[in-house]
Amino acid sequence: MFKWDKLIINATIATMAEGSHDYGMIKDGAIGILNGRIEWLGTTAGIANSIDSLAKELIDAQGCLVTPGLIDCHTHLVFAGNRCDEFEQRLNGVAYEEIARNGGGILSTVRATREASFDELYQQSLPRFEALMSEGVTTVEIKSGYGLDFENELKMLKVAKKLGKEHGIDVKTTLLAAHAVPPEYKDNPDAYVDIVCTQIIPKIAELKMTDCVDAFCEGIGFSYEQTKRVFDAAARWGLPVKLHADQLSDLNGAELVAEYSGLSADHVEYTSLKSVKAMAKAGTVAVLLPYAFYILKETQLPPIAAFRKHHVPIAVSTDCNPGTAPSSSLLTTMNKACIEFSLTPEEVLKGVTINAAMALGIEDETGSIEFGKKAHLVLWNCKSPADLSYWQGMNRVQRVFN
Repeated sequence: MFKWDKLIINATIATMAEGSHDYGMIKDGAIGILNGRIEWLGTTAGIANSIDSLAKELIDAQGCLVTPGLIDCHTHLVFAGNRCDEFEQRLNGVAYEEIARNGGGILSTVRATREASFDELYQQSLPRFEALMSEGVTTVEIKSGYGLDFENELKMLKVAKKLGKEHGIDVKTTLLAAHAVPPEYKDNPDAYVDIVCTQIIPKIAELKMTDCVDAFCEGIGFSYEQTKRVFDAAARWGLPVKLHADQLSDLNGAELVAEYSGLSADHVEYTSLKSVKAMAKAGTVAVLLPYAFYILKETQLPPIAAFRKHHVPIAVSTDCNPGTAPSSSLLTTMNKACIEFSLTPEEVLKGVTINAAMALGIEDETGSIEFGKKAHLVLWNCKSPADLSYWQGMNRVQRVFN
């Protein structure tokens, strides 16, 4: 009778346990896996006398790196259509406002997503999902927000759940009905907020189709007061909240989400010191989205030093979306977080493991290599964790365990 289903030996293990330093590194490490859980963690030398009889499958890492499975904690990857033409127009000097007036921008994605059938939406989203999987991502957050009515928001969330179920990947769904004002309510956004609060959130909650509620609090999105109404509705249904906060201006969005003990404030380029302190007190994670920063040619950096000083956990994510972050590569995003935001490779790896798990409220289950947690692991064809942020265009995934 074997003790474990799998045993990984001779590994360089970056445990990424919360509060650890130097990646929580275990040299010449070993991991015993039983029923998809980590049942033993230590050194190979500690079990050297009985290795051959301990597990059904023995994996010799030969000194290579093992990390927790990566977590992409902020994506919009379920959508239909393509906006590369707008990308080209912007680079040729056409203003975004003109593109929007001509039917482009986010509402063009809304139109394409509404027109797509469930199967069409699934097939268009699948390559983006598979690209993340290929880079060692074992948990993905997927938002709605391109439907902007109950039927189409639900369609998006169903596609997200099907992607996870059919590929053995954990998908956390987020209802982002307050992403933009739909065209039919362009002259009465408050009426749309009423629909979100009294119809969309309750119906989606009753169907148990979302893990969280998000909103876009910004001058081109929803006001502080409108966002607060959305959060109040989420609270009535027992749903945690997160927020697209302070991306283009400081509307005190990060402070607002902290007031509701929200999981995360995302983007946060313009977040004030007052809001940083509120996030620290509430345990709200700062989710940085360097790919959007890069695409938009932003110059306003998030308050990284303040986050560090006040011990606000920092997560990193792709923001995979058709307008401002057309990328399905978390590894590329990790490099951009180092270069654009001057994060260290260790901060970035925390940002896509344990801190990303905290941003989704699942840190007790995944995000680090610790006894009892899910055995979401990646074996990489390299020996240094810094290599994951360093070299671009080189996918070093050797094997994924999930």
